[in-house]
Amino acid sequence: MQNIILTQEQIAHISKRISYQIYETFVDENEIILAGIASNGYQFAEKIATELSIISDLKITLCEVKINKQKPQEEVTTSISIEQYKNKGLVLIDDVLNSGTTLIYGVKHFLDVPLSKFKTAVLVDRNHKKYPVKADFKGISLSTSLHEHVQVVFEESNAFAYLE
Repeated sequence: MQNIILTQEQIAHISKRISYQIYETFVDENEIILAGIASNGYQFAEKIATELSIISDLKITLCEVKINKQKPQEEVTTSISIEQYKNKGLVLIDDVLNSGTTLIYGVKHFLDVPLSKFKTAVLVDRNHKKYPVKADFKGISLSTSLHEHVQVVFEESNAFAYLE
């Protein structure tokens, strides 16, 4: 059974709101890197990039971050080189912050590189963290049971999140 928790329209509003929050935070920067965790985090980063390009004149670079979610301690890779994000503002983006494992290993990867500013953004924060990681920008916070699962679906003409 699917319980829709976010509709396409709500995700669009959240993307716009988070884009404004990111712009406020990075207004002093010339360029910002939106690093989305593959695959849904990257798709959410694309939505934010689209909104940011409408409301700001920041140069936006999208970066896909690949993390093995079953074995996050394995090497994290990015679609752009370290030189492309070194000394720049960066936002690490994912769709759901559940235990914090994926986000903390993503943060760890970027800590090895000097950045001018570093923030995190998620669409859904589940409040079940086993690591001390937080989202600086979040769409919604949910207090769910550990047995429930939040799934975000990004389709070409539709996007939604549901609880199962």
